[in-house]
Amino acid sequence: DKAHAIYLSGGSAFGLDGASGVMKYLEEKGIGFDVVLTKVPIVPGAVLFDLGVGDYKVRPDAKMGYEACLKASEEEIRQGNIGAGTGATVGKIFGGLRSMKSGLGTASFKSQELIVGVIVAVNCLGDVIDPESGEIIAGVLSEDKKEFANTMSFLRNFPQRSENNFSKNTTIGVVATNATLTKAGATKVAMMAQDGYARTISPAHTMFDGDTIFCMATGEVEAGVNVVGAIAAEIMARAIVKAIKNTESLFKLKSYKDLL
Repeated sequence: DKAHAIYLSGGSAFGLDGASGVMKYLEEKGIGFDVVLTKVPIVPGAVLFDLGVGDYKVRPDAKMGYEACLKASEEEIRQGNIGAGTGATVGKIFGGLRSMKSGLGTASFKSQELIVGVIVAVNCLGDVIDPESGEIIAGVLSEDKKEFANTMSFLRNFPQRSENNFSKNTTIGVVATNATLTKAGATKVAMMAQDGYARTISPAHTMFDGDTIFCMATGEVEAGVNVVGAIAAEIMARAIVKAIKNTESLFKLKSYKDLL
């Protein structure tokens, strides 16, 4: 029922190599499941497909995973074009040609003793909408790349389109809390946090999106599953918006800041 780290990365399946570095670091620190001979770290993880962005031969490896552990700190994390968000893009209903640059976003909540934090790498098929304004802030662009084409508008107008340009999308995230949760409770929180995807990504949860969220709980504070899950959904939506707004143009892909 215990995990010792969560690993998020780009690089498609090649990026899974970075988790080996995380395991190496944890084993050196004596962290993991005790099998007498050594400690075996449990490190669930997810990767997103970004091989078409930048140089596909540049991928996370075990050394990078290890170095990431060495640089872990309590300082405010950078957002945008960093970590798993380096190659992230959104708005890919026409493939990558009219997509926009996305990235990594974080958000947190604290009330009394309860803390809930999230991190997410946004790499979706659809557009990203700011729930506060209801406006698209990143997504598939028009042919001249000066405005949004609106993914849902296209889907409504061409409902029987069959060709598949949609296979390179994965939005991955983590909810971390100091609440006490059972394994079933953590699963429920992760499920509820998916509502944050639905509030900001249009469309979300398609058959072409690998929408994944992990939940970790340190068990220090008593809090209801429904409370933690509802908060997680709210701040996940906020983190997705921050991922877009903190991203700079990269690899000839426009960002939110280019369309202001």
